[in-house]
Amino acid sequence: MLNIRNLEIKRRTKNGSEPLFSLNELTVEKGEIVTLMGPSGVGKSTLLRWVLGEPLPNFHIQGELRLNGEDIGERSIAARQLGMMFQKGGLFPHLTVEENCYFAQKPRSALTHQQQKDKALAMLNNLGLTDKRTVYPDSLSGGQYARIALICSLLAEPQAMLLDEPFSALDASLREDVRQWTFAQLKDKQMPTLLVTHDSADACGRVLEIQGTEVKGDVANV
Repeated sequence: MLNIRNLEIKRRTKNGSEPLFSLNELTVEKGEIVTLMGPSGVGKSTLLRWVLGEPLPNFHIQGELRLNGEDIGERSIAARQLGMMFQKGGLFPHLTVEENCYFAQKPRSALTHQQQKDKALAMLNNLGLTDKRTVYPDSLSGGQYARIALICSLLAEPQAMLLDEPFSALDASLREDVRQWTFAQLKDKQMPTLLVTHDSADACGRVLEIQGTEVKGDVANV
């Protein structure tokens, strides 16, 4: 379970700070997908980067962050045990697909190299992507790239997943298929998932919306 409380995000300016939005409390339960919607520039991606633990020198952010009941606000990125799917990128271009899969497991894995290899190949095989294991990311289609980016995130065995507009760069012909596949994988693994997007077509589960500087809860359920 991912829990955010008493959140306030401000952008630093020359004369002080500019409020973006505040949030009293948001809980994402095991196996639940929660969507936070809002227009570009309101701080949605900034919220995910704060949850992930990235340094954000251009923002002033206050809030409490808990994962499965434990305060993780002061932990390093690796120690937070969170997975992330980005709008663009996410795979190392100089590594093959299988090398990306191995690398994704390194920060928290106690497995041997061979065990990591077997685990990665098993997941690729289950999803019908074994034939892509030796190619580089720039040789993948948009749909293949998105699927393998999710595989790499899941191989790290996160306790919760963050999705930053992960479908917006896909062609319309691929978008819905990859969207449904991604949500099915996350629900199958009972992964608490927080998705941010500006497009209602990409929303899933419980939907909250940033309106002005406030978050309106449960504006829809899809």
